[in-house]
Formats: sequence, structure tokens, C-alpha cells
Amino acid sequence: MNSLNKVIWEFTCRIAEEVRAKAVLVYADVAGDLPLDEAEKTCFDVITVTKGSEGFATGEIAKGKSLVVPNVNLTRVGQIKIAITKGIALGLFDKGDRLVCLTGIPKFGYVDSIFIIDVGREFEILTSENITDITKAVYPEVFGAVLNIALELAAQGREGRKVGTIFILGDHERVLQLSRQMIINPFLGYDEEERNILNPELLETIKEFSALDGAFIIKDNGAIITAGRHLNAALESRDFPQGLGSRHIAAAGITSITEAVAIVISESSGNISIFKSGKIFVTIEKPIE
Repeated sequence: MNSLNKVIWEFTCRIAEEVRAKAVLVYADVAGDLPLDEAEKTCFDVITVTKGSEGFATGEIAKGKSLVVPNVNLTRVGQIKIAITKGIALGLFDKGDRLVCLTGIPKFGYVDSIFIIDVGREFEILTSENITDITKAVYPEVFGAVLNIALELAAQGREGRKVGTIFILGDHERVLQLSRQMIINPFLGYDEEERNILNPELLETIKEFSALDGAFIIKDNGAIITAGRHLNAALESRDFPQGLGSRHIAAAGITSITEAVAIVISESSGNISIFKSGKIFVTIEKPIE
């Protein structure tokens, strides 16, 4: 075993036991030769975070052993944010849980950073205390799939150009009442299975329509209702943090008066913001090129 990894792992286990951590999150890209199997003897779970194209590895997640995240390069803090956000969506973590997170730079292949996160109180990671109902209005796998797509769009853009768009998830009937169509609905007339966000054959179509002005409206089960939708509900700009644009104000407005969740890609910065109840739940910095 690499001597540095050995020291880090032993130190991590001591920290996790001392702070009574619920779990240790380890990115597989930097896990190297860490003896993760030895953790079965401990009082905390070890959750390996792996990169993949699918939204969730349901078999492993059911055991609480693995989380699947998009195959994009993120900063160390970005790695933690996406893993914790998906863990919350799956019900693995809750407010008050303490987590120890191991991250690093994948090309180096070893852990170089240890974070101790108190879920619900660490505002550099999660900016809202209201974390328990983030996916109340939408299936966790749908939330995960949309988040994956958003991260890929933020990292890759579309045909060499930056992309900015909004995905509104859940409470679609109320959202439709508070919005209007800007273009002919490109998803009208298709069966729900054909226009479901979980359908991998739809990925390129979604990316293509992401260049349209307006928002995607998505049912709780993942069926896309429409794209190119203008959101009428918006918070007054004076009530919103400075530096964020019209998409973020629209997302905050629609989620403040519905049960929906909004995922917003900023065209200017490439950052991804998740809104619930009119507030930013978490902001994930643009993936590294």
C-alpha cells in the first residue's frame, strides 16, 4: 500500500470514529489501494463515489455502498457537493448527519484532502437548511438524471457554445398554470416513455433543445411536458442575492409558490444551482475543462 494512502486512511478512520460520522465518502478515482473492505469492522458506512453515465447504480445504492456521479471533472469541493446532494436525494443522508469525505485530483490517483461535513450546517457545501424535502415532488432517480445532464451541459456546452437553461421538476400542473409557451411544444404528441428523461435515447434531443430560450417542464416521473416555457412567477430582484441573472430569479420565483425543484445552468459562469422553496439549495461550480 502507498505509505501516504495508508496514513490518510488510518487517520480518516480515527476521525470518523471520534466525530461519530454516519459515513465516509471516498472517490473511487483517488481511492487507489485504500483498504476499504476493512471498514466492515467499523461503526460507519464507507460509500464509494464512482463516475458513470447512468443516473444511479440502484443495486449498490440500496446497500448504501456506492453513489454514481456524472463522468465530468470537478473541483474537490464540487466532488463533495454532487455526492452529498445525490445522497440526500436518495435518503442516505439527512440533516444532522456527519460525514467524512476523501477527495483528490484523479490524475494523481491518491487522496490529498479530508473534509468533515455536518449536513445541514455546512453552508459552503449546502446553502439551505431545508434539505429533507429536496426531492419531495420528484422521484430521486429523475432528480439524479437531470442533475447528470445539467453537469454534462455545463462541462461540454453545445457545439462549442456555452449553454444556459432551466429544468423544472415536479408539480407540473401548477407550474404550467404559472408559465406560458414561447415556442411550439417540441414534445407534444409523443408517448411518455419516448419523452422520459430516464430514456437514454433522449439525451441528445434534450441537449439540442437546451439552446432554446425558456425552461424544460418535467413531471415527477421524468416525462418531459415541454421545453421553451417562460416562467411568469419571479421574485423581486431586490429580494435575491446579487450577481445572479433572470434564470435564477425565475427559478426562485416558481419554486417559492410551487412544490417544484429547479436546476439552473448559468450561461455566463457554467455553475449549476438547485432551487427549492424559493432558495438556493446548493450551487455546484462549473466542471473543470
